[in-house]
Amino acid sequence: MRIMLKLSGEALAGPNKTGFDEDTVRRVALQVKKLTDEGMEVGIVIGGGNFWRGRTSESIDRVKADQIGMLATVMNCIYVSEIFRAENMRTSVLTPFEVGSFTKLFSKDRANKYFAHHMVVFFAGGTGHPYFSTDTGVMLRAIEVEADMLLLAKSIDGVYNADPATDKNARRYDTLSIEDVIAKNLQVVDMTASILARDNRMPMRVFALQEENSIIKAASGNFNGTTVTVGSRG
Repeated sequence: MRIMLKLSGEALAGPNKTGFDEDTVRRVALQVKKLTDEGMEVGIVIGGGNFWRGRTSESIDRVKADQIGMLATVMNCIYVSEIFRAENMRTSVLTPFEVGSFTKLFSKDRANKYFAHHMVVFFAGGTGHPYFSTDTGVMLRAIEVEADMLLLAKSIDGVYNADPATDKNARRYDTLSIEDVIAKNLQVVDMTASILARDNRMPMRVFALQEENSIIKAASGNFNGTTVTVGSRG
């Protein structure tokens, strides 16, 4: 089985809210190692929010802000991949643009070669284009490398019908169709990524990263969170 894992930069920052919390990253690494030891292939995309929230600035051109965000994801992937290596995993970082000798240029063939060599593959730099979020980037890569599912590790334990931080009556969905996600604009991922998921039948599991062994549980299907269904993949 091949899974794609999306980690938010803010979640990796832990209580610091910026930069990295090494203990949090190491807990992620140990969970992924258990999955790979069991024969699972794991690709990872990491957001850049622990370094950069440029879209909130009115002083910076949107294209430049997005480019800085892409570079933030590259830094995140290089750092996290090194923690993974310290836990005796083989890793590679792929980007859609040249970053000197820091990364390798993405292609499906190259990613598949690394998966075949039992490496954890980090997909950094988003799509390589402005105006596309890391949600769209991870969905695109999951579809391109034919992942079986997309795991979304968030700061909240699933998808709710309202913001549980402000609405005490908010209700979590255990299972949700991608059609309902789009129709109700539930923002599991952004709309572009949601439509990609629907059209290419990419199922998702949404869960809280901070829960113990949450990645392992989500990969198994026995987890505390929300499953987004997409119908039969034919």
